[in-house]
Amino acid sequence: MNSISTIILTYNEEKHIERCIKNAQRFSKYIYIVDSFSSDNTVKIAESFGAKVYQNKWENNHAKQVNWALKNLPIATEWVFRLDADEYLTDELILEINEKTPKIKPNISGIVFERKMYFLDKLMIKGMIQMYMLRMFRYQKGVCEDRWMDEHIVLIEGESMMFDGYFIDHNLNPLGWWIEKHNNYSIREAVELLNLEFQLIEPKNKTVKLVMSTDAQSKRDKKEKYASMPLFWRSFIYFIYRYVFKFGFTQGKEGFLWHFLQGWWYRTLVDAKIFEIKKACGSDKEKIKKFLNQNYNIRL
Repeated sequence: MNSISTIILTYNEEKHIERCIKNAQRFSKYIYIVDSFSSDNTVKIAESFGAKVYQNKWENNHAKQVNWALKNLPIATEWVFRLDADEYLTDELILEINEKTPKIKPNISGIVFERKMYFLDKLMIKGMIQMYMLRMFRYQKGVCEDRWMDEHIVLIEGESMMFDGYFIDHNLNPLGWWIEKHNNYSIREAVELLNLEFQLIEPKNKTVKLVMSTDAQSKRDKKEKYASMPLFWRSFIYFIYRYVFKFGFTQGKEGFLWHFLQGWWYRTLVDAKIFEIKKACGSDKEKIKKFLNQNYNIRL
C-alpha cells in the first residue's frame, strides 16, 4: 500500500464516514479521523472500519484543525492526503494514485486534483468553474493557510504537479442543511472580502515563504478581482456567466437551483452582510472588528 496517511475532519458525519473510509482504504496506508466531539455515531463507525480517531475541539476554523492534525498525529508516511468526510475519489483517480505515487520525482511535494460536485444527487458538469485543489503533499512539506474561508494547502518547499483524475464532493444531507451551512459560510466569506479591502487581519509567518499551486493562486487572483466589483451586481453577473454563458441551464431544475443558490443567492447574502457591516461601521477598521465580534462572535 502507498505510504499515504489520509486525514479526515469530522463532526456528525455518520451519513458519510463509512463511504469515505472505505474509499480511502484503497489508496492509503493509514486513516486518521480528527473528530470535533460528534454527538452521533461517527466515531463508532470510524473505529469499526479501522480508522484511528483523535478528538480536538473545533475553533470555527478548518485551517487550525488541519494544522493541529499535522502537528499532533503520529504520521509516519511519506505523503498526507487531506479528505473531507463527504468526499471520495473516483476509481480512475485511485488507480492513478496507486500507479504514479511511487514514481513521483523528489522535487515534487504536492499533488493537485480536480474536484467535482454533486447537488441534489446530480453531478454538476455544466456551468461550473473548474476547481483544482492541492490535497496530497509530502509530510512536513505542506501546511494549511490560516484563513477564514477558501483556505488551501500550501507548500513549505518543493513544487506541485497535477494528476488527471478527479475526486467528488457528494453530500447526502438535505437542502435545508446546505442552506444553513452556506448562511454560516457567508459571514466568513464576508470577512475575507472585507479583509481584501481593509487589511483587517495581520498576515502570519511573514518570514516564511509558502508556495501556492498555480490553480489556487489563479483562484485567489480572481477573488481579488471579484472583490473590486460593485456589491450585488457582482453576484448577479457571476450567476449569468455560469447559468447562461457556461450552459448551466442545460442541467435541468437541479442545475438552476445549484447556480441560483450557490452562484447568486449565497454571494448576494455575502454582499448583504458586507453592506450591513459597512452601513454600521463605514471604513473604520476597529469598528468593523468590534461589530464582527459583538454580532457574529468573530475575533480578528
